[in-house]
Amino acid sequence: MSPPARLHLASASPRRAELLDQLGLAHGAIDAAVDETHRAGETPADYVERVATAKAAAGAGVAGLPAEGALALGADTTIELGGRLLGKPNDADEARSWLTALSGRSHDVLSAVAGCDGRHSACRVSRTTVTMRVIPPEEIEAYLATGEPEGKAGAYAIQGRAAVFVARLEGSYSAVMGLPLHETDQILKAFGWSAL
Repeated sequence: MSPPARLHLASASPRRAELLDQLGLAHGAIDAAVDETHRAGETPADYVERVATAKAAAGAGVAGLPAEGALALGADTTIELGGRLLGKPNDADEARSWLTALSGRSHDVLSAVAGCDGRHSACRVSRTTVTMRVIPPEEIEAYLATGEPEGKAGAYAIQGRAAVFVARLEGSYSAVMGLPLHETDQILKAFGWSAL
């Protein structure tokens, strides 16, 4: 029987789990639901930092931390377009509206990762600029029909079919997927862990 996981990912996202797997880090998943409501006057960076930190703290609570050498990670990603936050679309109409707004424009993806050992927490935020090519309405409809926009910040998954819409990316690809690996490594090191 294998020992219990010491690294706990407070997320049900398969993409975030895959990114931790990419680093070769054994981990368990924890369902740590938190209030993700955007607060009035909150900047996008403050928003993702608050939510990621809350997820890490909730994950630490579910995992029963503090425990020697154990750590909970939380993450959050949002899209900023012209000062407007685009989280996960509520339905296909909202996803269509957002994809139309993103078409032919650049937007920022803010992704935060936080760690909590039950005593202390730390967080890092990544900002990546993504430029979309012009997306014809029929391609938006075809993309919506795949179901991929559901549950995705900004209504698209860069690691999926929406990759064909991306003309340019300045920053972290893994952050756009939902877990900035450079910042994750910084958090791990702050708690005495190493990805290598």
